Amino acid sequence: MVQELLDKIGSLTIVQAAELVKAMEDKFGISAAAPVAVAAVAAPAAGPAAEEKTEFNVVLEGFSGDKKVDAIKKVREITNLPLMDAKKLVEGGTGVLKEGVSKEEAEKIKKEIEALGGKIALK
Repeated sequence: MVQELLDKIGSLTIVQAAELVKAMEDKFGISAAAPVAVAAVAAPAAGPAAEEKTEFNVVLEGFSGDKKVDAIKKVREITNLPLMDAKKLVEGGTGVLKEGVSKEEAEKIKKEIEALGGKIALK
């Protein structure tokens, strides 16, 4: 049954997959980050070549420090968000900064944000 579901999900178009994610969010009260994690966990089942994770999501999990202005500037640079959205993200202390980046890029972003007082998780 599980394999059958995976096969069906794998055959969905991008639009259908987005609709599925939205429906799952509504029905189960989960956030958009959770389906990404589920997809990342399911990826190794695809075959032995997918064992090592190659794409990461850079997630801001908190911010404390006196370099808030610099952090907002850096978040804008990374995310291309408007100023007010970047400010809300830093002040709120949580949110995805970048999705599907290489390990090297994720580590670089993590180092830059942590130097400004942010707490980063790579997922």
